[in-house]
Amino acid sequence: MKLKKRKLKFAAIFFVCWFAFLVLLVDGILKFQTLLDYFGSYMLVEISLILLVILPTLAVYFFTKEK
Repeated sequence: MKLKKRKLKFAAIFFVCWFAFLVLLVDGILKFQTLLDYFGSYMLVEISLILLVILPTLAVYFFTKEK
């Protein structure tokens, strides 16, 4: 699979913005310890947060139209 520069650029911009938003949300507003108390598993919280960043980034990459 050949990577397209334009698609990669949009996905990278989305990744940085989405990652920053989730860091603000988890560390600033929800508090990580609250999430651990709610879910009960450190591994489950970490994996879900990682997937919340990676999956939308891949979706942006695949659904970006190439001119």
